[in-house]
Amino acid sequence: MKINPAHIGFDIDGVVADTGGAFIRIACEEYGINSLTLEDITSFDVIDCLDIDQGIIEEIFGRLLEDPLQAGLAPMQGAIPVLHSLAEKAPLTFVTARPHEEPIALWLKHFLQPDTFNTIRLVAMGEHDKKTSYIKNLGLKYFVDDRLQTCRKLAEAGITPLVYNQPWNKNGHDLPTVNNWQDIEALCSE
Repeated sequence: MKINPAHIGFDIDGVVADTGGAFIRIACEEYGINSLTLEDITSFDVIDCLDIDQGIIEEIFGRLLEDPLQAGLAPMQGAIPVLHSLAEKAPLTFVTARPHEEPIALWLKHFLQPDTFNTIRLVAMGEHDKKTSYIKNLGLKYFVDDRLQTCRKLAEAGITPLVYNQPWNKNGHDLPTVNNWQDIEALCSE
């Protein structure tokens, strides 16, 4: 399978942004929760799998949503060089369930080269289950996401999902997967 970079889109959290890693770091540094690892997050809905006060979970995710730069949200390893390489062939498209576009746009602007950032398409629609219609309307044929339910809906709509492997999505599916940004780059190279 070779993918034209003009036909692929990306989720932000858990794909472009290392949201799981940032959550664990903040939980450790600021709340003294030292035993948590990424492998402990076995459900996309973190509240369902972690024995951590719901208020703490909501506070950490709130910070990551409202001010990702201040919260220290970092890109996934290898994401930025691959995105720059793909952007040389076609504008990048991001569709996120984040409720507000500005905080994540500022985050992307911080990490992407100006020429790349100035051509991106970014949709923040605030709800996971609405992603499919946005992705379809953008004319994308492939989409990389870490939320298994989103990937299943995409497949039902005729869009090829690429599940970005994370501990919370490894079981119970036979959808195409990618393990890292090198896998994405290999699928999109000529």
